[in-house]
Amino acid sequence: QVQLVESGGGLVQPGGSLRLSCVASGFTFSFSSYTMSWYRQAPGKERELVATVTIAGTSTNYADSVKGRFTISRDNAKNTVYLQMNSLKPEDTAVYYCNAVVSGTYFRREYWGQGTQVTVSS
Repeated sequence: QVQLVESGGGLVQPGGSLRLSCVASGFTFSFSSYTMSWYRQAPGKERELVATVTIAGTSTNYADSVKGRFTISRDNAKNTVYLQMNSLKPEDTAVYYCNAVVSGTYFRREYWGQGTQVTVSS
């Protein structure tokens, strides 16, 4: 059974930092085969892509709203993906979800974690 377990969320003041972690288990393929991403969903809004890291960790992409403040990384030996969030703003408040995707010529599989709440408030 595939599990993506997020942790590291919480309440932080504007300008503060948090580091989210997502530990994966139960994958059919090795963790290194999965493109890993973080999404977020704020109340009343659609879920949006925050950041993505490729299978080798050599390429990353970010939403414009978090560029220069957030950093996504992965440790394939620990089956873990991270999201370092700095200079947090109230508009970063959301539930943050870990996402894993693996695809081949004839298949695509996608998995989601349960989410971790991040609240930025003074």
